[in-house]
Amino acid sequence: MNYADSAKKILKEIGDQANVQSATHCMTRLRFILKDESIVDDQAVKQIPGVMGVMKKAGQYQIVMGNDVADYYRALNKLGDFGSATAVEGGPKKNLFDTFVDVISGCMSPLIPALIGGGMIKVILILLPLLGWMSDSSQSFQVLTFFGDAPFYFMPVMLAYTAAQKFGVTPMLAVTIGGIMLHPNFVSMVTAGDPISIFGLPITLATYSSSVIPILLMVWIMKYIEQFFDRIIPTVLKSFLKPLLIILISGVLALVVVGPLGTYAGQGLSALVLWIQSKAGFLALGLMGALMPLIVMTGMHWAFSPIFLIASIQNPDVLILPAMLAANLAQGAASLAVSFKAKDKNLKTLAMAAGISALLAGVTEPALYGITLKYKKPLYAAMIAGGICGVYMGFTGLSAYAFAVPSLVALPQFVGPNGNANIINAIIVAIASMVITFILTLVFGFDEEPIVADQEALEVVEAGSHDPKKVFAPVKGQVIPLEKVNDSAFSSKMMGEGIAIIPEENTIVAPFNGKVSALFPTKHAIGLTSDSGMELLIHVGIDTVELGGKYFESFVEAGDYVKKGQPLLNVDFAAVKAAGYDIVTPIVVTNYDQYIDVVAKDEMNETTADDAVLYVV
Repeated sequence: MNYADSAKKILKEIGDQANVQSATHCMTRLRFILKDESIVDDQAVKQIPGVMGVMKKAGQYQIVMGNDVADYYRALNKLGDFGSATAVEGGPKKNLFDTFVDVISGCMSPLIPALIGGGMIKVILILLPLLGWMSDSSQSFQVLTFFGDAPFYFMPVMLAYTAAQKFGVTPMLAVTIGGIMLHPNFVSMVTAGDPISIFGLPITLATYSSSVIPILLMVWIMKYIEQFFDRIIPTVLKSFLKPLLIILISGVLALVVVGPLGTYAGQGLSALVLWIQSKAGFLALGLMGALMPLIVMTGMHWAFSPIFLIASIQNPDVLILPAMLAANLAQGAASLAVSFKAKDKNLKTLAMAAGISALLAGVTEPALYGITLKYKKPLYAAMIAGGICGVYMGFTGLSAYAFAVPSLVALPQFVGPNGNANIINAIIVAIASMVITFILTLVFGFDEEPIVADQEALEVVEAGSHDPKKVFAPVKGQVIPLEKVNDSAFSSKMMGEGIAIIPEENTIVAPFNGKVSALFPTKHAIGLTSDSGMELLIHVGIDTVELGGKYFESFVEAGDYVKKGQPLLNVDFAAVKAAGYDIVTPIVVTNYDQYIDVVAKDEMNETTADDAVLYVV
């Protein structure tokens, strides 16, 4: 493919660089935010070599390019400087909590690999000294320590980048503000404890490493700061004046106003919880155990550091570390339950890794941001278990005598000087938290995303306002791609986009609600039209038209209305196979050209009538 030539034609047809506000790509599409979409001739764009289709969704002008999209994007970037595209507001409105969760989860999700990697390094560093394989005073141990700490310490910088993409801010400007909040000189000033100010404005002595909310708030505000300067700064001065003013103003706001908000909130929360603890310890532990995931999510757990960092035999922590024990293990158990119940192999793997990280290292961010917060119901299960265990801890007076991130491996921090009662209570809490959470997660369930071969199809759906049209399996059997069907009409996708199934049962059922649009006299093929207008062909076997209807029995006629799961045909597949015919059954969307994408279930997965095998968007 001539990527450069197609990229030039695409850029010309969408109005050249002057009409492009930003651009990026995903799995199969170039995604543009254009200043004026009305000047674009969609049909002209579709005629460009390599272009498969055009879609306008969520404020984006999307050009479907297929698997080579990254090559086209690289060619496009050689023609101009394009910022990262982000969805503009639109679609169904969400409540404030859902919007907040979506922003947090959306910005945190790209960080999950780094958090899992760092968390697993922390697991190794806990185990190595216990096994006697490495001294915690060795240089190797010290170096590996900051390997594991880095993803968490520099979380504001990484979040600055992902949030910039979410809010449509120039990424490197946002990253610069994150760097300001973590700059070694500023950290040294905070450590020294002497008052500091800028332009006479007082700067709160706060530590922003591992925090989440301050940088997200700041990047959100930067969106409007950048838009303001884009409007008022003359083009001839914009290249140097715009970044200067954005960094200067945003940096001051970050240190003087926005950043301290998380600190003040944490201090207020700390004072409130300590007051509750003084009045009713069991209630304080119950609240902390239940709310700890939300506290970690906001980064406010570090507001309690003066309480838990000094934990010792003389000054045991009876609040934060005990609550984190129940909460951390609950997050791990919820993730393991999701891994146990999920159908998607990628979700199983991710949830398993996140669960191990939480259980063994006490690192809950991968579980929280990648699993429980995303699917919500596992989070509720973890919070309930944390609250129940917190009440138990409050009544028994569970204490932590050393600082370590609570986990199964770190349970020795609960070994007290006065017998074994404390560590036994800690073990009880650990087991109860895991068991209760695991069971509740299975009982509550969770709304798993559809299993698709191309995650991009879901991305389009999430950006829009409708669900994908689903085609459920018309027969139990093994799924294979159309390309492997021994018939060029299907394997070349001349008949349409879809999938094929090697049947294991004799009954063909309706894959959705709709009408029987056609039934061949030989009964070997049936056409259906769904309520939404999707046209589907189920072709039972290859060359089975030659059987003249032998071994086939129909239960419906053309024009009949059918419901999902209703029997359509009965086929004696053993007899068909014995007659020398291939029984593979293609299922194709014949009007696929009216849709952006037809996504098929993974190859060779067994499927039943309860499984969706095609997603049409």
